[in-house]
Amino acid sequence: MPKSAREILSMKGTKKISVITAYDFTTAQLCDKGGVDILLVGDSGGMVMLGYENTIPVTMEQMCFFTQAVSRGRQNAMVVADMPFMSYQASKSQAIENAGRLVKAGADAVKLEGGVEIKDTVKSIVEIGIPVMGHIGFQPQTTTLQEGYKVQAKTKDTALVLIQNAKALEEAGAFGIVLEMVTREVSKIITESVAIPTIGIGSGPDCDGQVLVVHDILGLYEKIKPKFAKRYLELSADIVKAVTAYRNDVISGKFPSQEHSFSMEKTELERLKKEIA
Repeated sequence: MPKSAREILSMKGTKKISVITAYDFTTAQLCDKGGVDILLVGDSGGMVMLGYENTIPVTMEQMCFFTQAVSRGRQNAMVVADMPFMSYQASKSQAIENAGRLVKAGADAVKLEGGVEIKDTVKSIVEIGIPVMGHIGFQPQTTTLQEGYKVQAKTKDTALVLIQNAKALEEAGAFGIVLEMVTREVSKIITESVAIPTIGIGSGPDCDGQVLVVHDILGLYEKIKPKFAKRYLELSADIVKAVTAYRNDVISGKFPSQEHSFSMEKTELERLKKEIA
């Protein structure tokens, strides 16, 4: 059975939580076999799968499509789906409706960006029975519009705002919070200040768990290489090498060979030749 929000919550302070993004059936299946606790269907799929410059253009239809594929590939991991830009900001009723769409697509929970300003929205989704994960610090949907890609909580005042946002999300009923590109010191303070798990991405080792984009881990996405992402493989180079070798084999006639081909029975071939003649 997949992990529940309650199980993830119970891991706070006892076991580190592993989270990885997934956008398709095959990747989800492999990551699930790898034992991760949560598969995050991130709106980052708009960049690494669809080629957008950022996450802003991602639609609910696309997130539902990604979520359906990922949910079919998991056995044990919890599936958390991002609510894309402008799918929850207009009204609480809009947020509830779209959260429900993602659950119908296979998500076990949804993730929203924001703090104090979305507290009531988070509470309204939780109250109808849908678990919510928060996301503060660098918020890809909106921070880039205001200040670009910058590390968050580098001053006392900005740190206090983040701490307030984390506590607001906890009070609203969120079962966890993603901290993105937050200074290590402030991430530690937030982690110790709330009773729900914190999941870091570029926010140091003191969070209750970590999340990375699968394309960064595997070395598949070359356009952006975040400092905080550890690349465990360099698959892009290996894939290009394999495709080049295939192309050369096709041109030279080396592929397909006999072992990759199918043959008729000799007697049937003779009958065919006679018929044609």
